Amino acid sequence: MKSFSRSIAKELKSYVYLYIDPRNDEIFYVGKGNNNRCFSHLKDESESDKVARIREIKNEGKEPKIEFLIHGIDDDTALKVEAAVIDLLNVNKLTNKVKGHSSSKIGRMSIDKLVSLYKKEKANITEPSLLIKISQTFNYSMSPQELYDATRQFWILGKDREKVEYAFAVFDGMIQEVYKVINWHPGGTTFTTRKIKNEYSDKWEFVGRIADDKIRKKYLYKDVSHIAKYQSSKYYLNIKNAQKPKK
Repeated sequence: MKSFSRSIAKELKSYVYLYIDPRNDEIFYVGKGNNNRCFSHLKDESESDKVARIREIKNEGKEPKIEFLIHGIDDDTALKVEAAVIDLLNVNKLTNKVKGHSSSKIGRMSIDKLVSLYKKEKANITEPSLLIKISQTFNYSMSPQELYDATRQFWILGKDREKVEYAFAVFDGMIQEVYKVINWHPGGTTFTTRKIKNEYSDKWEFVGRIADDKIRKKYLYKDVSHIAKYQSSKYYLNIKNAQKPKK
């Protein structure tokens, strides 16, 4: 079957579907949609991991299996189910390019992070610091290494960067992690888990470590929205009279 009749599509409403490799029964894609959305990937000719996987399967004389996880729901519910399933299966093991819609807001997260969304405690930062907003790359289920790399790379910064003692990963006005900055390096010159496609020679990245427990307890999941009312993705604090910290 390559399409649904109008009557069936009407009954299905919105749904979440899976693409499964028949060679090993591995789920390789999770999607949401309505009508005949689930069949559209079979005609896709774009350059993507998903399409490459489908092509491999077809070249062996087989077809990917399509299964419905849930149907008969509204679009908003489908978005949330899709996000939860992708978080559970791990997007790095799927051919989805990104996590599910709204995953950064409603996806998999610890209890502490969940509480921080609804009970905001303001941070009072006293150390020479750099707040770094990672709105475009953040999601609550990202690994510690992914969060670290998203925070430390790649930024246009002046010499004041050398005075920074701590770098804060900030999403939606909340501190998601605190790093002790060790050294700064030209962009793209240190090991990273991120896929580098651009030239970063005019930018900087730091190498550091997660701050000690005392500092993390002081700041982790605290609210900096009262401080970070700015358009820029970076914001210095307590830098003006600071000295270059000892490493």
